[in-house]
Amino acid sequence: MTREEKSIAIEDLTAQLAGTNIVYVADISGLNADATSKLRRACYKAGIKLEVIKNTLLAKAMEASANDYGDLPSVLTGNSAIFISEVANGPGKIIKDFRKKSAKPVLKGAYINAEVYIGDDQLEALATIKSKEELIGEIIGLLQSPAQKVISALQNQFAKEEVAETEA
Repeated sequence: MTREEKSIAIEDLTAQLAGTNIVYVADISGLNADATSKLRRACYKAGIKLEVIKNTLLAKAMEASANDYGDLPSVLTGNSAIFISEVANGPGKIIKDFRKKSAKPVLKGAYINAEVYIGDDQLEALATIKSKEELIGEIIGLLQSPAQKVISALQNQFAKEEVAETEA
């Protein structure tokens, strides 16, 4: 790769990083072609972009980015793949589900909404983060709950009054 090609790759990668707040870095080395293909397919179905990238290019793109990736560049050793997503828990769920069948991919770190998570031990917590849609659904449910209780109580009261009128 020439210097010009590297600088273009860094610019493209910097633009990708600027367009998202959710980036996972994982080691997918050791996966055979079939397993890698299945992982890519799972990511594609979930709307996640999976790309194997050179560590030095990713580190330079992180430096050039407006986002503060903290210690995340320190995990860029060995083989690295990035998962870029719109949903915070999407890549975590895919990695967790995929690891039921094999020991890979191994989570190196993640950048989610200006928070940096380092290490594979963070996978469980990242996979259980609620998505924006799930949180909105819970809030709507909580807001509807008191209103439903009031309506139910009123309906019960009206039913009791009707029973009392028919008995009288």
